[in-house]
Amino acid sequence: MRIGVLTAGGDCPGLNAVIRSVVHRAVAAHGDQVIGFEDGYKGLLDGYYRPLDLTGVSGILSRGGTILGSARLEKGRLEDAVANAPALAKKLGIDVLIPIGGEGTLTAARMLSDAGMPVVGVPKTIDNDINATDRTFGFDTAVGVATEAMDRLKTTAESHQRVMVVEVMGRHAGWIALESGMAGGAHGICLPERPFDPADLVKMVEERFARGKKFAVICVAEGAHPIEGSMDYGTGEIDQFGHERFKGIGTALAHELEHRLGKEAKPVILGHVQRGGTPTAYDRVLATRFGWHAVEAAHRGEFGKFTALRGTDIEMVPLADAVSELKTVPEYRMAEAESVF
Repeated sequence: MRIGVLTAGGDCPGLNAVIRSVVHRAVAAHGDQVIGFEDGYKGLLDGYYRPLDLTGVSGILSRGGTILGSARLEKGRLEDAVANAPALAKKLGIDVLIPIGGEGTLTAARMLSDAGMPVVGVPKTIDNDINATDRTFGFDTAVGVATEAMDRLKTTAESHQRVMVVEVMGRHAGWIALESGMAGGAHGICLPERPFDPADLVKMVEERFARGKKFAVICVAEGAHPIEGSMDYGTGEIDQFGHERFKGIGTALAHELEHRLGKEAKPVILGHVQRGGTPTAYDRVLATRFGWHAVEAAHRGEFGKFTALRGTDIEMVPLADAVSELKTVPEYRMAEAESVF
């Protein structure tokens, strides 16, 4: 079997672990050939790829990023690929494509699969918002980075009697903010799933200062937004890939709190720091298991599916289930977090 693998969308700790696992399982166990398309679906369309063997993936388990590179693809080019999916697979000589990516990547994978290309997907996103899987690799690493940042920020906030507003990633799902906020002992958490009222945060900070706790740390997801009319904050523009450009809720909220409280409030934007660096042990193991099961599914002919964590088991689930809707934070998880504020 000749297997093609690619990584698309945003980079994520654990991508290299999947690539390594696919190559090890395919080459060592089945005698397959593996090729890696460079820069995501662009490499697939343009025919840019390189052979991947055991030597080529040596030492990449602990590396962040992706050795294959990643890029987003314009809608028009994707439509061209879908229209010619079977012919494209034949031209490239691949028996199956294993795309590793998030919602956009798996949506494209489903379209290619429906058009006749043999596809087995692997879900990836630090946001943990892919439906039908309990966890995605990269999320644990991102939560750990954000938690460590809040641990460090607490000491400087307390020393200078400041309010720290920590903005983490999470466009439409607030899983990173929820779990890092809980783990880091944040005094307030703002999620995209529930609009917040700045007045509630002001009240919380004032009550803390009245009790002698003269600092506060607030964790806010990048996609969080205030209740309409509660503060000056608008929506951003839409980029060429259909994604909203957020206007910086962390900075806006810090300025609003400083104005209302008359106390120093500092925004801390973690940004792409959450994506980079060494993946945690959990993410390396999950990524490795996903790669192993993707190869086995390919050999069973289970195309049009993706690897999903269900409890402690890896199951093969239809690609349609991955992209039917985003997995957002439910109310009961928000209630659990509020109980420790």
